[in-house]
Amino acid sequence: MTVIDANRMHEIETRYPEYFHRSFRQRFGGLMILIATLLYSLYAVWFFDLPKLFAEAHWERVGIYLSQWVSYDVQPEFRIGNDGSIDIRYPRFSPLGDNPHPDWLVNNPDGSITVSISGTSGSVTVSKSETIVTAHGVSVPVEVSSGAPKVVGPVPGWMTVYDDNVLADLGFAGNVSISVDRVKIRKRFIGWANFIFDTQSSFFDKPFGEVVSLIVSGPRIKPDQSNLSLAFDDIWNNSEWQHGDVWTKLFQTIVMAFLGTLLGSLTAFPLAFLAARNITPNRLLNQILKRFFDFLRSVDMLIWALFLTRAFGPGPLAGSGAIFLTETGTLGKLYSEGLENIDNKPREGIKSTGAQTVLVHRYGIMPQIVPVFVSQTLYQWESNVRGATIIGAVGAGGIGLKLWEAMRTNANWENVAYMVILILIVVFIFDAASNALRHRLMGTKAH
Repeated sequence: MTVIDANRMHEIETRYPEYFHRSFRQRFGGLMILIATLLYSLYAVWFFDLPKLFAEAHWERVGIYLSQWVSYDVQPEFRIGNDGSIDIRYPRFSPLGDNPHPDWLVNNPDGSITVSISGTSGSVTVSKSETIVTAHGVSVPVEVSSGAPKVVGPVPGWMTVYDDNVLADLGFAGNVSISVDRVKIRKRFIGWANFIFDTQSSFFDKPFGEVVSLIVSGPRIKPDQSNLSLAFDDIWNNSEWQHGDVWTKLFQTIVMAFLGTLLGSLTAFPLAFLAARNITPNRLLNQILKRFFDFLRSVDMLIWALFLTRAFGPGPLAGSGAIFLTETGTLGKLYSEGLENIDNKPREGIKSTGAQTVLVHRYGIMPQIVPVFVSQTLYQWESNVRGATIIGAVGAGGIGLKLWEAMRTNANWENVAYMVILILIVVFIFDAASNALRHRLMGTKAH
């Protein structure tokens, strides 16, 4: 074991003071950051009143909305007449069409009607004097012959009694509302109703094999149009899902992102040469352009979209303009900083030959910056595909506006899911393409 005397120890401390005489920041910096983060977290909890927020949140709506993303419901209504007759009615735009005869609705010999309810192994039987709800292994009769509906026997936890009606909550399967003269059932199904053909289509409710047979070799449904063309028109103009309008708006979003990014990069490129200190030795011009870039990118794309929709009206022009202004500021800053960090030796070497300024930039600067600039532009383009969806919600056109319209109704959540999935697919495709191009330009392998 080696023993270090006092002189040797002093020599080591003198040689390496950063290890033996650390400052207060070096010794306690990590601890101070941890304490500051904890205090800020506590402040945020108090400022936003998170306990109250979580306690009063309607968490049950999350499940309801998510279920509506992947399902649809049918709402038959049974009206009980004074003579004991039961009239079945459906909403005007029922997924079953104008003349529904579902197999889950059975007319019994005694005049009652039984509706099977999936998911709870139950059913609802409607007669002139009572309605029997069977769910969760229990059958609960509800008398409807008196002035108000009355539950016979104990009331289960999934049933609520009000003054003029009884509500049976069957969970995901739906619910049943019972009053004296009518019973309304909400029956839920997994899937998206009429996604291919709507109820007005000639191909509606036909089996897949029959549709294929009609398209390939069947007689013409409309004499002046082939069945293939008719099927495409029915899909494209589906009144419930509006495929044609959705895909057109999606294409608008892609064009908005591409056009705005392209114009922004073309504008930012020459301005970046003027803003770079090592390219243009004019401090005033450098600062003016850099502050101009800061102004353009400090105003959020959403704010630019609001300004432009007021100036030009709603539509993709406002969206493209908002992306253009934002990208001019963002790419201008990125380009100018990239130019300021280039290696000046190739540039000086070409300049020493007496070459003109244009040639100096072409051969001394461009080979260094083009891969980096293209990589940054591709990343911004990929990001703007997502951004164009957001600004569309404020009237700048594209699928964002249509998505916002579907959400505002609070009833078309399956349409919202459809558009969200399309947006995700487009973002994934553009992300993969952008990454592949960037790695190819930079000469690296994609992982």
